[in-house]
Amino acid sequence: MTSDTSDVEVAAPPHRGRIATAQRVVVKVGSSSLTGAGGGRLHRPALDALVDALAARRLTGSQVLLVSSGAIAAGLGPLGLAKRPWELAMQQAAASVGQGALLAAYQDAFARHGLTVGQVLLTADDVTRRSHYTNAKRTFDRLLELGIVPVVNENDTVATQEIRFGDNDRLAALVSHLVGADALVLLTDVDALYDGAPRRAGSRRVPLVATAADLDDIEIGGTGSAVGSGGMLTKVEAASIAGAAGIPTLLTSAEQVVPGLAGADVGTVFAPSATRRASRKLWLAHATTARGRLVIDEGAVRALTHRRTSLLPAGVVAIEGSFGGGDAVDVCGPDGTVVARGLVNYASAELPKLLGRSTRELARAYGPEYEREVIHRDDLVIL
Repeated sequence: MTSDTSDVEVAAPPHRGRIATAQRVVVKVGSSSLTGAGGGRLHRPALDALVDALAARRLTGSQVLLVSSGAIAAGLGPLGLAKRPWELAMQQAAASVGQGALLAAYQDAFARHGLTVGQVLLTADDVTRRSHYTNAKRTFDRLLELGIVPVVNENDTVATQEIRFGDNDRLAALVSHLVGADALVLLTDVDALYDGAPRRAGSRRVPLVATAADLDDIEIGGTGSAVGSGGMLTKVEAASIAGAAGIPTLLTSAEQVVPGLAGADVGTVFAPSATRRASRKLWLAHATTARGRLVIDEGAVRALTHRRTSLLPAGVVAIEGSFGGGDAVDVCGPDGTVVARGLVNYASAELPKLLGRSTRELARAYGPEYEREVIHRDDLVIL
C-alpha cells in the first residue's frame, strides 16, 4: 500500500532552501540570455520574462540586485558590428551606445510591476581603494533601503585592461560579498554544470558541488558565447568567490530562473565554504590586477603569513614594475612565489631608497611622512 503524497510539501535541500528563502539575492544574467539569435540586439521577450521573475521575488519582500551583461551586445547592431569586437576602444564604443538601451529596457520592464531601477556602473579601481569601496557599499545599502532594484554592470566605457573585473560572473560574486547577499544566482545559456560537454551523449548534470574536490573529475571549459566574455570556468570561479563569504550559488539557465529561485532541483548549486573571508580582502584578491611586484625576505614572509603584520620597508629586497601609491602589487618570497597582494603606500620610484631600512630610520632621514608601512595589513591579503 502506498500513501498519496501529492499534497505534501517537500522541503528543498538545505542549500537550495537558502536560495528559496534568501532575503537579499544577487542575480547575474549573461549577454547570450538577453540577445536574439543574431546577438546584436536585445531580445525583449527574454528580458521581460527575466524581469517578471525578479519582480515577483522582489514583491514578496526580498531585495534583488541584478548584475546584467548585455551593454556591449546591445550596441553591436546600432554600430553595424556582426560580433563582439576584440579591440578595447571598440568595446567601449559599443558599451556606450548599448548601455542606455539596456537600462531603458529594464526601466520599462520593471515599471510594469511598479518597481524602480537604479544603475550602478563599477570598475575594479572603484572598489579596491578604501574610500571608494566604502562609498560603493553605502550606495547599494541606500538603494536597497529605498526599495530600488540596482542594475549593476562593469563600467565598460571607461575601464582599461588594467582595471577590469574581466567578466560579470566575477563582478556578481564580488557584489554579493559587498552587499552581504544571502544567495547568488548565475543565469546563462546552459542549464547546469555537467560532468562533460553538455551536448555530449552520456554527460550528466551535476546537481550539487559540495566542496572543491567535487570538481576534480569534471571537464570545465568554454570561453563564452559570441556576444559574451565569460564561460563555464568563470562561473565556477565566481561560485568559489561567493562561497568564500558563506554564500551559496545556483548556476542555471535564464529559462529556469523561476523554479531555481523557488529552490527546485534545477541547475547546479555550489555550497558555501566553512570559512569566510572579509569582503574587502576578497576584493583585493580577486578584483585587482597587480601593477608590479615586491620581493621580500624570508623573515618578512613569516611575519606576513604567520603573524599577519604589515609589510615594512626593512623586509623588501627588490622591486619589479612601475606603479603608483595606492596601486595593487603582488608580494613575493625570495623564490618568486606570490604570497600576498596589497595596496602599496609608495610609488615604485620612491621605494629603492627605502629598502632594508627601518621606518624609524627613514623618518629621521626623510621626515615623519616616511614612518609608515609599505603595505598596511588592512590593505593586504594573503593568497
